[in-house]
Amino acid sequence: MARASESPLPAAEDKTQVVRSMFDAIAPRYELVNRMMTFGLDASWRRRTIAALGLPRGSTVLDLACGTGDLSRTAAKRGLVPIGADLSFGMLTASHGTGPLLHADASALPLHDASVDGVVCGYALRNFTDLDLCLSEMARVLRPGGRLSLLEVGAPDSKIVALGYRIWFEHAVPFIGGVLSDRDAYRYLPASTAYLPSPESLRERLVAAGFSGVNHHHLSGGLSQMITATRSASAS
Repeated sequence: MARASESPLPAAEDKTQVVRSMFDAIAPRYELVNRMMTFGLDASWRRRTIAALGLPRGSTVLDLACGTGDLSRTAAKRGLVPIGADLSFGMLTASHGTGPLLHADASALPLHDASVDGVVCGYALRNFTDLDLCLSEMARVLRPGGRLSLLEVGAPDSKIVALGYRIWFEHAVPFIGGVLSDRDAYRYLPASTAYLPSPESLRERLVAAGFSGVNHHHLSGGLSQMITATRSASAS
C-alpha cells in the first residue's frame, strides 16, 4: 500500500492488477461510499446516462465496468436488457444488478461484433490501462447506429464551486473512504482524474474508434460529465 507521501497512481505496467485488487477490496461498501461522496446525486446522473441512449424497450445494453450494478438496475427499470461486465470479481460478487454478468477486461470483451444496442460506462474511463483499445472494443461490440453513453467525474464551471469540489474530492473523500472502506483506494480515485483526457481529446479518440455525433454534457454544473455518441456504420 502507498504511504501518504507517495503517489497513489500505480506504474503503467501494474495498473490493471492494482485497479482489480483495489475494487475487489472496496466492493462491500462501494455503494454506501458513493452515495456519501455525491450526496445521492449520482442516482440522477445515472438516470440521465441511461435516458441519453434513446433506445427502445427490449434493447440490449452492455454496462461496462458495471461495479455493483447501479447502471444496470437503472437500465432495467427503463425496459432495457443489461449485460454487466467488470474486471473485478469482487464487484461482480457484490452486484445487485440484473441480467448476466461477465468477468472481463474492457480491452478484450467476450462478446461478438455488433452484438449489443448500447454501451454505458460509469466512472471507469480513468481506470482503463489502454483507453483507446477499450474505446475500440466498445465500438466493436456495438451494432451500427448503436448508442454510447459515458459518465465520468467533471470539473465545475463556477470557480467557487470548483474550489469546494476540489477540497471535498481530494480531502474529504479519502477521509470518508478511509473510515468506511480502504483509504488507499479512495486516495487513488481523486488522483486518477489525471488519466482523463480533455473533452476535445476524448471526442477525437471516440471518432478514431468508430463513433460519430459525439456530444459532451455537463451535469449539475459540471460536478459530473456525460459523453454520448453513435456507432458509425464502419470503424475507421
